[in-house]
Amino acid sequence: MEVLGAREEVAAWLGLSAARPAAPQAPPAPPRRELPSREPPAVDDVVPAAGVLIGRFPVTNAAFARFRPDHPRASDAQLVDHPVVLVTRADAEAFCVWLGPAFRLPTGAEWEAAARGGDDRPWPWGYTFDADRCNCAEAAWGWTVPVRTHPEGAAPCGAEQLAGNVWEWVSDRREDGWGVVRGGCYLDTAHGLDAARELPADPARATATTGFRIVFENDHRRDIWTASS
Repeated sequence: MEVLGAREEVAAWLGLSAARPAAPQAPPAPPRRELPSREPPAVDDVVPAAGVLIGRFPVTNAAFARFRPDHPRASDAQLVDHPVVLVTRADAEAFCVWLGPAFRLPTGAEWEAAARGGDDRPWPWGYTFDADRCNCAEAAWGWTVPVRTHPEGAAPCGAEQLAGNVWEWVSDRREDGWGVVRGGCYLDTAHGLDAARELPADPARATATTGFRIVFENDHRRDIWTASS
């Protein structure tokens, strides 16, 4: 007791507490993030950008299966809300024709304007790369993910998945006959997802890393889609 009293006296003289420091408290748990809906978005879910209405999401397996029921992933219930892949540029263009005359692939300029929001940002969300905002090599998913997975990675216009998940066909045609894809995929690093980057692609080759999204020339989308459904 005398020793303890002496410790308290010395501690008081030094302006310290003789009591043991309190154990550090665990940081508060982060708020629970609501899982995004697994309901495939409608094909006519669009946002205005670059003078057109561009798809908020890439075209999904569920939407493409209505056009082509024999597509390799049409029957997989776990992939209905993943972006469609294994499509050539002709497949993507044929899907647009099936929807109606107001539908087409975006040009590279329209796609880039939607992704960059009218400035020089390298990624849709801004100037600092963040692997939590997209499906990329750094995120290590190694496969496609549902199109609603990264709402925090949306571009200023509201379009999502413009960086990562799958490359997207645009309507641009190179002088050598090759096509162009934009946006990067789940195998690409930050550089590959740069919104200004375009990649030459064989238009006749269907790969597991390439899909597409659509644009509308006007706002009569629901009447047109109803006629196609």
